[in-house]
Amino acid sequence: MNLLKMPINLQKNLALIFLLIVINLNAFAATPIKVACIGNSVTYGSGLENPQLESYPAQLQKLLGSAYQVENFGRNGATLLKKGHNPYYKTAEFKKALAFDADIAIIHLGLNDTDPRNWPNFKDDFEADYAWLLDTLRKQNPAIKLYISRLTPIFSEHPRFKSGTRNWYWQIQQRISEIAKANNAQLIDLHTALYNRPDLFPDNLHPLKEGAQIIARTVYQNLSGNYGGLQLHQLFADHMVLQRKQPIPIYGKADAGEPIEVTFNNKHLSATTDANGQWKVVFPAMQHGGPYELLVKQKDKQIRLKNILIGDVWLCSGQSNMAFSLKSSENGMSAAAIANKYPNLRLLKLKALRETDATAWDSLSLAKTNQLAYFSGSWEESNKLSAADFSAIGFHFGKQINQAENIPIGLIQLAVGGSTLESWLDRSTMEHDDRLVAMLSNWRKSDFIMPWGRERADLNLKNAKVAKQRHPYEPTYNYEAGIRNLVESPINGVIWYQGESNTHHVEAYEHLFPTLVSSWRQKWGYDFPFYFVQLSSIDRPSWPSFRYAQYKLSKQIPKSGMAVSLDLGDSLDVHPKKKEEIGNRLAKLALRDTYHRSVVATGPEAVKAEKKGEQIVITFNGAKRLDTDNKKVLQGFSLVNVKGQIIPASGVIRDNKVHLTIPTAEQFKAVLYAWEPFTRANLVNEAGLPSSTFKLPLQYN
Repeated sequence: MNLLKMPINLQKNLALIFLLIVINLNAFAATPIKVACIGNSVTYGSGLENPQLESYPAQLQKLLGSAYQVENFGRNGATLLKKGHNPYYKTAEFKKALAFDADIAIIHLGLNDTDPRNWPNFKDDFEADYAWLLDTLRKQNPAIKLYISRLTPIFSEHPRFKSGTRNWYWQIQQRISEIAKANNAQLIDLHTALYNRPDLFPDNLHPLKEGAQIIARTVYQNLSGNYGGLQLHQLFADHMVLQRKQPIPIYGKADAGEPIEVTFNNKHLSATTDANGQWKVVFPAMQHGGPYELLVKQKDKQIRLKNILIGDVWLCSGQSNMAFSLKSSENGMSAAAIANKYPNLRLLKLKALRETDATAWDSLSLAKTNQLAYFSGSWEESNKLSAADFSAIGFHFGKQINQAENIPIGLIQLAVGGSTLESWLDRSTMEHDDRLVAMLSNWRKSDFIMPWGRERADLNLKNAKVAKQRHPYEPTYNYEAGIRNLVESPINGVIWYQGESNTHHVEAYEHLFPTLVSSWRQKWGYDFPFYFVQLSSIDRPSWPSFRYAQYKLSKQIPKSGMAVSLDLGDSLDVHPKKKEEIGNRLAKLALRDTYHRSVVATGPEAVKAEKKGEQIVITFNGAKRLDTDNKKVLQGFSLVNVKGQIIPASGVIRDNKVHLTIPTAEQFKAVLYAWEPFTRANLVNEAGLPSSTFKLPLQYN
């Protein structure tokens, strides 16, 4: 139609109609999408300097922009339960929320329902009361989009935590997931991103501004689906090793709802990113081999990784003796010089942001430590440079396995000098263990932490401004900053050298160590081998008892093994430099028990001590031929008399048993071996492997 030939009046009428349409469209476009944030004091912004600007709804408004109108309907102390002590449905905020006529509602209620006035009495009403709230909002606006939230954390120093809140909180969390599904509401996880950040909760319940920012970002991502585009998890890189004979997960992030295609070893899999921005594909188990390429594609973006091997992956963890570098060890530079002879040995050193040395950390290091950005690194091929900086024990262990089995070996070093065992445990395990939960409270003043460790942490954190500044000696920290990022990817097993920072409390360690092994296996989902190093010898009083505790634990923990190192100690240095021997001893344990090779992997093990005439005769397993190191005179034995006095004893090896001479006019009740802090005990077997520190009751015929 030629508009110029139309009558003038008709042209004017059409122009007016067009103008009205434009005005109406602009008016419609200018109508913001209404977002109602319904909740308790966390939603309101309690504890913040300026809730109107710093609360999560206020920060969400900035993220969403002018196309949205976000209103805060949080009420301090509000309960979801109608019969609770402060029910939300009776508040003025609830009436205002209904009148707001929202297009989207974000609900975060349940924290105050953990109060002993509420949950024990009215917990059976929780699901029905939540459904009523959702139905009421839908009646107000049938088109409303409803999001209900998994609760933000309540930390263990909360005054009611152990008396009930701990258990009731998790009961509510479980029900919230079920409520979302039953009521066709979207579930937003406000828990996971904050559970590892106690530094953001000064009163153990209300987050600081940065915590509110994390909540706002989480809600924004769920509403927008914007997670920053395609990403592979940080563990995946060129030169890596993937675990053989187990399903191979490949995972990462992308914007919600995006299709992802993954190609590996001539196999193709696809996935769709979920509402939380997560995607994952799982390839079937494969035999060792490579090198392969990994290709991940999404729309017009792709990530390509090269030189990937399939073999066995071992985690090398603990404290400074595991972190002790190859270049610093005895003959280490010679070993590093030929490291390129092992092309199928791959190394991932997760380096610490700052060493726990005798220095005060700067503000940037303190902030990154709080943000759990403490470890970083990428896979490398074995060469002079990469090996020299890698764990000496780990390198020698991996080299031995690689040579013996002729398969690719991937080693992940994650170790922190001076770190406590409890720093490697996850928070949930400690919170739900009545013997360990107290360790989480005020750790820098706690006798559970060795005084040296507290002093060093205080020095490192001298410049900290945050009341709950984090540190790698803190319970749970190294799990949250490091181990947590590994548990989705299969490993073949763990080698572990730690304990120096727990020797002050042997009884606590006897509970901590098996708990660690059990919890890690639970996180990975299977019972992998766990081989560890018994502490060496040094002039520190509690070490004999600690070594004996480690020996007993090696017999109690399934699929574990202990490498003895007392013969390699230094009387003054907690870091003995003979690391190749320790790596080789760990490798022998793995070759025997994991790879089923016929090798001698342990030294003599005392099983019985009998008084026969004027002698005590000790019988051993694990030794076809008892001997002494370097053929010297037998050393290291002592006897405990009935008064508890420890008396040195001389002895000889005869008929593959140890015969000790009994001092006259004495009655004895036990035999000790290597019971000095720094010992020159020298009993070995035919393979030259030493006997552990032990205590054995004396039997009388």
